[in-house]
Amino acid sequence: MDLRKLKKLIDLVQESGIGEIEITEGEEKVRISRQSSAPAPMLMAAPAMQPMMGGGPAANLAPAVPAAAPQPTGHTLKSPMVGTFYRAPSPAAPPFVEVGQAVSKGQTLCIIEAMKLLNEIESDVSGTVKAILVENGQPVEYGQPLFLIE
Repeated sequence: MDLRKLKKLIDLVQESGIGEIEITEGEEKVRISRQSSAPAPMLMAAPAMQPMMGGGPAANLAPAVPAAAPQPTGHTLKSPMVGTFYRAPSPAAPPFVEVGQAVSKGQTLCIIEAMKLLNEIESDVSGTVKAILVENGQPVEYGQPLFLIE
């Protein structure tokens, strides 16, 4: 696949905010995915496109070992839609909630903008906000954890 096409695809993913795109041309296959914690998309090539060095493509792949992180406890409020996460009703306004704040069922916690519509996301439980798992202005996916409420 032409490098100019790859650059255009990467730019498209960055500008559009889509999570992932996969393109197949003949035997060539390219997947570009955007991870919420990393602003730049990651380019992954299918084994047919990887150079045969050091024993083949499998020799270059080391299994990723995640660092031991404490598992959060409590209720996880997940995104009901794909869109952009906002903690406040406007840029100048204070956030709806902060970590450590008590919330009641039905209280607005954030806004998710989807297709130019602002959707208020309400708490489905009462409790205390233990963590806000998304940064303000970041894209979110359906089912992505947003808040941890205990």
